[in-house]
Amino acid sequence: MGICDQRSVIITGAGGGLGRAYALAFAAEGARVCVNDIQREAAEAVAAEIREQGGEAIAVIDDITSLAGAERIVAAAVEAFGDVQVLVNNAGVLRDKMFVGLDEADWDLVVQVHLKGHFCLANVLARRWREQAKAGRKVEARIINTSSGAGLQGSIGQANYSAAKGGVAALTLVQAAELARYGVTANALAPAARTAMTESAMPEVVKAPEDGGFDAWAPDNVAPLVVWLGSSASEGVTGQVFESQGGRLSVCDGWRTGPEEDQGRRLTPEEAGETIHRLMNRAEPAQKVWGS
Repeated sequence: MGICDQRSVIITGAGGGLGRAYALAFAAEGARVCVNDIQREAAEAVAAEIREQGGEAIAVIDDITSLAGAERIVAAAVEAFGDVQVLVNNAGVLRDKMFVGLDEADWDLVVQVHLKGHFCLANVLARRWREQAKAGRKVEARIINTSSGAGLQGSIGQANYSAAKGGVAALTLVQAAELARYGVTANALAPAARTAMTESAMPEVVKAPEDGGFDAWAPDNVAPLVVWLGSSASEGVTGQVFESQGGRLSVCDGWRTGPEEDQGRRLTPEEAGETIHRLMNRAEPAQKVWGS
């Protein structure tokens, strides 16, 4: 018996890296896994690996950045498993450049994959779960989104990626607030692990230790949190953003109203500036932008 027995999960970008680690970990806990990736051979290899270990899995190659593609992915999972209880939005791409060097194609691709890609499948499934709830069925559904330290603090050379991942964090808060009535939770995580994206961006930082010690950057380290969030045991945990690397977990402290002053009247520009300086002296400093 596993904590995800009889639950079905769609995982995007599951042909390698973190997505593959999630797929194997969910299967080990009894989940039926829909492995989605743009690379057919990679997705089919992960699904085959799960089946060889006695689990249930299918590979679905389709577009996560369109509602039509999302509908087909969900339909395939429902046909194979009967229903879907968990969505892990994991797929992503990088087009790193300094902000002044970004062109429209760099911007559009990254925002489309990360932000619109998080919208499409979640929207299709949320409508399905709402219908189930309104029909009187008990829904214990989970949306698990992927933000990033770049989205939470910003990252030099990654304006497009940072903007998209910051949008994912905000999207998660809204999903949690709106979908709770239907039995759906929504959380996000900012994982730090060795993947194709991080190896291309910072290969020396994420490489495995040569002495055989604990590999803090191994994708497998992030999977337990994701599996738990996808289980029924995570009921009541929603609207949160978690960071995970190695054996470290943290709960992010998001945007909130900080120190304030109210003069009860319209301020002059000079008074506004003086007030801002006083408030900044009282405010908790923001974390530094990555790479600064």
